[in-house]
Amino acid sequence: MTVILFVRCDKADTFGVATSAVEAAGASVRVWDAIDPNAARPSLHEVDGVVVFGSTFNMEHADEQPFIKETSELMREAMAGRIPVLGVCFGGQLLPWTLDAEVGRSPVREVGFEPIHPMPDAVDDPLFSHLMDGDMAFQWHLDTFALPSGAKLLITGDQVANQAFRVGDLAWGTQFHLEVNGPEIEYWLDEFTFLGDLETEWGKSPQLVRDESARFVKEHEDRGREIITRFTILAAGS
Repeated sequence: MTVILFVRCDKADTFGVATSAVEAAGASVRVWDAIDPNAARPSLHEVDGVVVFGSTFNMEHADEQPFIKETSELMREAMAGRIPVLGVCFGGQLLPWTLDAEVGRSPVREVGFEPIHPMPDAVDDPLFSHLMDGDMAFQWHLDTFALPSGAKLLITGDQVANQAFRVGDLAWGTQFHLEVNGPEIEYWLDEFTFLGDLETEWGKSPQLVRDESARFVKEHEDRGREIITRFTILAAGS
């Protein structure tokens, strides 16, 4: 059976729609809790694809958080072995960082739902060709990234330009949280109440994010399932 490795980089990550999408595509999920120092990095000989998810840490923490460099090494090893890789938010920043592209502060902090816009290279992309101009995607990030050498920009945004890209034919990164679902958004909002004030620090109140979710999350979940399904099918055939 096809096995997709999910790399958890934050304790509050539930993977949203991703697990059910992989299983519905006839594959199974293996989880590596990379943020747990006692969790050994799995062998890539046992998996067919790798998805690296979000984190409250950024690349600036790489020297103090060993999981960042370890996950980067895993992504590099997967690409060298032609195992499909998908990085989401933190994972989407870690992929360029792994490939020596710059990662740093975003011009704005994005949180909640923001419009995205496919670029010409998305039209025939194996994962993102179904996205439409103006689709609303869930964001929660402090940093952004430069495109790695040779990368194709697939999706752009109004406030943060680099929203999704492909390197070669088997590695993708996204800034937006393609996987998130309604319950996970609510969980993250609840968790943030212990960390700070969302409206003061990020420019949107929790209620505004909830109102956006009520309007946009169903279609967002459907698009995210499709991306994960396509990735799983591609990994099964690679």
